[in-house]
Amino acid sequence: MSKLTDVPKRILIGRALRSDKLGETLLPKRIALPVFASDPLSSVAYAPGEVLLVLSVAGVSAYHFSPWIAVAVVVLMFTVVASYRQNVHAYPSGGGDYEVANTNLGPKAGLTVASALLVDYVLTVAVSISSGVENLGSAIPFVVEHKTLCAVGTIILLTLMNLRGVKESGKLFAIPTYVFVAGVFIMIMWGAVRGLVMGDTMKAPTADYTIHAEQGGLAGFALVFLLLRAFSSGCAALTGVEAISNGVPAFRKPKSKNAATTLALMGGLAVTMFCGIIGLAMATDVKMAESPAKDLLHNGTPVGAGFTQDPVISQVAAAVFGSGSFLFVVLAAATALVLFLAANTAYNGFPLLGSILAQDRYLPRQLHTRGDRLAFSNGIVLLAGAAAVLVYIYGADSTRLIQLYIVGVFVSFTLSQIGMVRHWNRHLLTEKDPAKRRRMHRSRAINAFGATFTALVLVVVLLTKFTHGAWVALLGMVIFFVTMSAIRRHYDRVSDEIAAEDSPDEVVRPSRVHSIVLVSKVHKPTLRAVNYAKLMRSDTLEAVSVDVDQADTKALRAEWERRGMEVPLKVLASPYREITRPIIDYVKSLRRESPRDVVSVYIPEYVVGHWYEHLLHNQSALRLKGRLLFTPGVMVTSVPWQLDSSEAAKKRARKRADWNAPGAVRRGPVSQPKKEKAATKK
Repeated sequence: MSKLTDVPKRILIGRALRSDKLGETLLPKRIALPVFASDPLSSVAYAPGEVLLVLSVAGVSAYHFSPWIAVAVVVLMFTVVASYRQNVHAYPSGGGDYEVANTNLGPKAGLTVASALLVDYVLTVAVSISSGVENLGSAIPFVVEHKTLCAVGTIILLTLMNLRGVKESGKLFAIPTYVFVAGVFIMIMWGAVRGLVMGDTMKAPTADYTIHAEQGGLAGFALVFLLLRAFSSGCAALTGVEAISNGVPAFRKPKSKNAATTLALMGGLAVTMFCGIIGLAMATDVKMAESPAKDLLHNGTPVGAGFTQDPVISQVAAAVFGSGSFLFVVLAAATALVLFLAANTAYNGFPLLGSILAQDRYLPRQLHTRGDRLAFSNGIVLLAGAAAVLVYIYGADSTRLIQLYIVGVFVSFTLSQIGMVRHWNRHLLTEKDPAKRRRMHRSRAINAFGATFTALVLVVVLLTKFTHGAWVALLGMVIFFVTMSAIRRHYDRVSDEIAAEDSPDEVVRPSRVHSIVLVSKVHKPTLRAVNYAKLMRSDTLEAVSVDVDQADTKALRAEWERRGMEVPLKVLASPYREITRPIIDYVKSLRRESPRDVVSVYIPEYVVGHWYEHLLHNQSALRLKGRLLFTPGVMVTSVPWQLDSSEAAKKRARKRADWNAPGAVRRGPVSQPKKEKAATKK
């Protein structure tokens, strides 16, 4: 790429990094936490609200179940974190759930997990960005009026940040994530001090409102179903936990230990914040309704369509800090920002998983390689494109998008933990050391409990969310599964076809080479092609032309004879003035006559210097090459002739190579790395 086009790319994503700099991009724990755990940490901004929204269907009286739902979510979180700590120690290569399921349960289970994770990563970006736009929209009307545009713009901005590299983007994300965590902890502690020590009465902005129960007096199975649905919505707090097990290679050494520590820290922070916000929401009488315009009542009257229902965390912050106070504004800003950045978990998990799947031939090979900044650029761009499409289809509505959420996570959770149980069973058969066997038994028990619990939650999620949109996520998983299976079959088929034979003697060698030079006139490109073909020393060499215009063909024959060309000229009849078909038919006839012969076709081509000149030249050559490539036993060789415009283009390229960016002269030449200097001296 020329420097003129390279400069904007370097401004956007930074200078290209050498492959030997990969170690410098690895993450310490303080940066890995916001990079891989921003999704579960930020989910506390909307997970408590999702619980209260579902419970509001039965009225305010159902709110007293929220602490018990929070306890169930906490137990599940600790179970999943403990289970994944076993994963990162047993499988540190970065395959995560996919590698565990693929190794222990077989390729189909592994592909199911991979499909679930890919869908969930796309949804993570869509939900996080949409939720962040909605939070920001409460303060900035323009954002609300153009939700989809703002959400897509944010996805593009986040994509550019991630294309700069994992470590560099992690530094950008660390500050708002830590500000958000610190703000929530300050809010919880100050709320506890005000309520328990100082005895203050804290009231949320909606404390004096009432809720019109859509389904009042629920009992029995209906109440149980409602509680299960509220629990499944609260499980949004667990999304992103698996990203750390997929991202172990991005950690500094010791990788497994650092990943396990980060996982434990993330679990502790997320659980504490989730419980704290639920507790303060109950203490400050927060009210939430699925349809606030008609179900949220103030003085017995519906609040109407003009009412904006603020998230639970905003209402709690207003009650604890005071609406409009400095800490309230800081926490509100950090919450909106961290919801945007929560998508970063997917931006690190999706490309890593895509690279592993590409290595296993389930995705295109382009996803396996790193880009200029040692990030998996193709995976990042693919994720951004899929999330942008989803945001556009659903109008950046987090309420609609979140119904698609969680299913994929618990599919991967469950299959991964079942795979880990089989992993320990296999190792226990051969391990004789009593101490190691005790550790394996403990690990197996943790994974077995995790598999049972997450399987139950998966059933609950499917039952309670299927008709609310979870079927879309399942459909996405099926599409990914079928597509990746087809890609694998294609790569396997190609690999089998091109595999070299064990013995060189088994390879069928062509008996002869029949060379053809395509000509239309006797000019310099034609003469170069003929002379080049002579150098190849083929068994048979002839020039071939197509009779499209009798006068031109007659002139060609006369000029060919006048010059005394040693190569015989064969003219193909073309009553319908076609060029491509007669040549293809002639080549095929040669192949039919001598199937073991190879036909080598030489095509003179012009090399031009401007894009618009391509429209005026080489169209026949392109069509011919396209058709000949599908003809077995035919080799196609282009013989280029550089026109003056291509020489001018070459000079322009040389001028660009000597061009210096603004300030380059002042900064001086870029110094070579020591290794390169030493190699140059040698």
